[in-house]
Parts: sequence; C-alpha cells; structure tokens
Amino acid sequence: MTERPIDPKKLAADKPENPFVSIIFNIVLPTLILSKLSDLDKLGPVNALIVAFSIPLLYFIFDYIKRGKPNFIAILGFVNVLMSGGFGLLELDGFWFAVKEAAVPSIIGLVVVGSTWTSKPLIHMLLYNNKIIDVELVSKELAAKENTQNFDRLLMKVTWLLASSFLLSAILNFGLAIYILKSPAGTPEFNQELGKMTALSFPVIMAPCMVIMGFALWILISGIKKLTGLDLETIFHAQPAKGK
Repeated sequence: MTERPIDPKKLAADKPENPFVSIIFNIVLPTLILSKLSDLDKLGPVNALIVAFSIPLLYFIFDYIKRGKPNFIAILGFVNVLMSGGFGLLELDGFWFAVKEAAVPSIIGLVVVGSTWTSKPLIHMLLYNNKIIDVELVSKELAAKENTQNFDRLLMKVTWLLASSFLLSAILNFGLAIYILKSPAGTPEFNQELGKMTALSFPVIMAPCMVIMGFALWILISGIKKLTGLDLETIFHAQPAKGK
C-alpha cells in the first residue's frame, strides 16, 4: 500500500510558530521604531506609529498566507495592533490604552471559559491536543477505566486556571499602561513610552502568565496519569502526530 504524499501546505500549517520570529516582529521591531524614530527630525510621531504597528500586521498576513489558516496567537496580535494603531491615530490618552490593554486578555479569558459549552473548547487547542498529548490513547484509557466524567471535571478545572492567567494579564496590562503612559498622545514622548510599554509587557506580563499556564499543564498531566495509569512517556507524543 503506497503512502499518500505529504501536502506541503498542511505541513506548514501544522508546523508550530517560531517564538523568536514572533517576538522580533511583534515586540522588538515596533519597540525600536517607536523609541528611536518618533522624533520630529526622523519619522515623526504619527508616521512612526503607523510603521511600528504595520509590522505585526504584515507578519499576521504573512503567517496566514503561509499556513493557509489563521493562527490563534497571530490573530490576537492582529486585533491588538488594529486597536493600538487606531487609538494612537485618534490621539487617545494613556487611560484608554490601559483600558484596551486590559480588555483584550479579559475577553480572551471569557472566551476560553465560554468555549467549554461549545463543540470545540479552546482548552483542546491550547493544552489538550495531539501536538502535545496522545489524545486518542488517553481517551481510550479513560473510557476503559470509566473515568471520562472525572476527566471532564479536570479539564474544567484547568480551563479556569487558564482563564485566571488571562485575568492576571489584564490587571498587569492595565497597571503597566497607567504607570508608563504619561505624556500627551500624538507626541514623540508618548510614542517612546508606548515603545517602552511594548518592550516591558513581555517580561512583566508574560512571565507570570506562563507560570500559571505551566502549572495548569502540570495539573492536566498529573490528572491524566492518575485517571489512566499511563506514564509520562506514553502520554506525550514521542513525535508529531501523523496527518490523516
């Protein structure tokens, strides 16, 4: 029986996003442009803002064309860019940027929890998926040991943990924006502060959120081990899942 040839588009879509490339286009380059090119003798505050927020937008479009399907993280960056760019061009003050920074993760957290009542809960895409866990094997073992309902309760617990990480992100985002954005909008100083906020958002906000997400994954894996009797090596995929 001959093997079906690998579809290069599907291979590209299944390939995980390079986090370093994402950080460069979504954080590093916009930060440098806002911080270094906002003066009137360079790009100026408005042009620097447009160029800085065009880079993550172009990255989103490139990623979409390359994969042939939207990337969840890229979509978040795309929405954030549109809102930030729009707020900047409207010259709204720092308070509204703070509201926006808090609103985006808050909405995501609500969507994560709300999706548990749909056919495609986001917890499956974020943690419990075939790229990380051998879902088919785990499901069989859960059914064999009559622990499927217990596992559903475990997934709900992990979902609330994930939602709490987005709530923490919202609180930290709001506080960071209020603390940093002091200058009037539409000035080089405001752009520089916006660049500083963008740069600090990764270590200040992402680090504690990643700790919570790591803890949520640990709770999930520990629960799977207890409910199925499988060991870690069996639970995790030794290699990427084969395309069907």
